[in-house]
Amino acid sequence: MSKGPISQFIEKYYLHFNSAALVDAAKGYEKQLQDGAQMMVTLAGAMSTAELGKIFAEMIRKDKVQIISCTGANLEEDIMNLVAHSHYERVPNYRDLTPQQEWDLLERGLNRVTDTCIPEHEAFRRLQKHIYKIWKDADDKGERYFPHEFMYKMLLSGVLEEYYEIDLKDSWMYAAAEKNLPIIVPGWEDSTMGNIFASYVIKGELKASTMKSGIEYMTFLADWYSKNSSNGVGFFQIGGGIAGDFPICVVPMLYQDMEMHDVPFWSYFCQISDSTTSYGSYSGAVPNEKITWGKLDINTPKFIIESDATIVAPLIFAYLLDL
Repeated sequence: MSKGPISQFIEKYYLHFNSAALVDAAKGYEKQLQDGAQMMVTLAGAMSTAELGKIFAEMIRKDKVQIISCTGANLEEDIMNLVAHSHYERVPNYRDLTPQQEWDLLERGLNRVTDTCIPEHEAFRRLQKHIYKIWKDADDKGERYFPHEFMYKMLLSGVLEEYYEIDLKDSWMYAAAEKNLPIIVPGWEDSTMGNIFASYVIKGELKASTMKSGIEYMTFLADWYSKNSSNGVGFFQIGGGIAGDFPICVVPMLYQDMEMHDVPFWSYFCQISDSTTSYGSYSGAVPNEKITWGKLDINTPKFIIESDATIVAPLIFAYLLDL
């Protein structure tokens, strides 16, 4: 399929520095898929609140991503945007807010993420009511699931349909649920729904064991990687942190700790980050450092785009979708 106007614009004008790295990374991603490789996309930061789902959902539908790793916040915030979008408030002058103005937002039930406020009642509590029933049902039956599997159950059950406030095709979580796409959610406890689940455990209403753990996520990923890496698995990382660091470690774990010496390295690596290279920073580490940890091979195509992911990721995805 021929490339569309956005892709043509990128190829014509994005020629040097970070813009050239963007084009190179997009072409490298495309080649991975053409060669039959799988692709993991990792989501850190507030990508769901930034409404990346508007284009990321199409990436999922068009089989441009085969597995996702994301923070607990990104897992839930895409669904929050789906059911409470009209109640969000944008604060363009967020850099100028005083502590008193921040407090006023808190008292109004608005939790600020940079320039966007998530409404507590319409978003967090609306989900809480429905997800608790699904958690409790599993708990009563002695069943155990991963955090993303519980979210899939809620989405596919239809209990949220009455609240939909955006076009369903713009929800990446719904697109993922329809395909039952594997998702890794390391550190899920560090999220609003994770905190809420913990509160029910403390109150004795749910068992902690009803929610599968991070260790089980790693063992699930190890099994998935072993079965799907024959033609390579690429690693497309948005931001840094645990969403990227946790899954990339599956390769050295399999090779060094499991002594599976036929396990291939990640076949492609790209990171979009505005983190500067600094002492001990994972987000700011250059890709070559990952060679020393047994994550990337000497010949693995490596790209780093030092820019804002809310600008860069949609452009790369547009290129991959021939827009």
